[in-house]
Amino acid sequence: MVQINEKGVNLAVLGATGQVGVVMRSILAERNFPIKDLRFLASARSAGQVLNFEGHDVVVEDVATADLSGIDIAIFSAGGGTSKIWAPRFAEAGAYVIDNSSQWRMHDDVPLVVAEVNPEDLNDVPSRIIANPNCTTMAAMPAVKVLHDNFGLKRLVASSYQAVAGAGRDGVLQLVNEAKAALDQGADQLVFDGSAIAFPEPTKIVKTIAFNAVPFIGAIVDDGSEETDEEQKWRNESRKILHIPGLLAACTCVRVGVFTSHGMSIQAEFEHDVTPDMAREVLADAPGVELMDIPTPQEAAGKDPSFVGRIRQDQSVEGKKGLSFFITNDNLRKGAALNAIQIAEVVVSKHFADRV
Repeated sequence: MVQINEKGVNLAVLGATGQVGVVMRSILAERNFPIKDLRFLASARSAGQVLNFEGHDVVVEDVATADLSGIDIAIFSAGGGTSKIWAPRFAEAGAYVIDNSSQWRMHDDVPLVVAEVNPEDLNDVPSRIIANPNCTTMAAMPAVKVLHDNFGLKRLVASSYQAVAGAGRDGVLQLVNEAKAALDQGADQLVFDGSAIAFPEPTKIVKTIAFNAVPFIGAIVDDGSEETDEEQKWRNESRKILHIPGLLAACTCVRVGVFTSHGMSIQAEFEHDVTPDMAREVLADAPGVELMDIPTPQEAAGKDPSFVGRIRQDQSVEGKKGLSFFITNDNLRKGAALNAIQIAEVVVSKHFADRV
């Protein structure tokens, strides 16, 4: 434990050495999060590393042997298996746990929160565990929520274009290695023959991802739907966050050869008439949203908002009750690290206001 300031909350980050943990540490500093005492925790493999935070050296602790007392807020980015074991233990020790994995998202007593969308769900958290949504859900919700509030959402259909960073560091390395192999062999041969390049065997993503799109993320769910768990997360999490349990929603999740920032093509049907101009008017003031004529993942990488553009009338819906649009958002930043810290900020304002 290292004291950072005289006032603030006692904060712990579990998974501080990982890909998302690196971004979390950066955002905590950028946003001047009110930290009194700071602890970084990880598995025994990473314990003992020294991480610098705002000029303070913090030694990474082994979570298995750490004393969990005195922690006010713990932010987890360490995978579902770790969270299943440790989130209840941190909560029992008195901490509010903000978890980035899928472990707790659909538990009835665990709020699933996008900071700009449903912060009121944090008014009372008896379980003391709070879930961060999946990164595709996260990207869409700030825009979809304000459209729902104004026009009454009935149905969502989406196709995702998900960056390799969503598959972790191994996904990034697979793209790098495959792209290098293609360039070394003359990538333009792929114009005429998809088998012209001898790509390395896939190491993380199920098929070659360089110069390709793979319509499969996650695992097939054993319920006869033939959907992947990633696709079902989109529907189930959207229903919970928006408080629309009967929302009609479907998604096809596609991995694309982009390093960071997920994109989503969305068709939305509403109860009331809506035009692109009406949508742009309400989206212009929506927190966490930025309008852009042609939003691209590259422009979203490293930035906070969900960029929304290509807003059109959905010609497959009768009258003026449908919209088609594109969203892109940095899946590492807002999709994991930033939202978790924004949730922590809301928890501070609601439950530790006397500390800051």
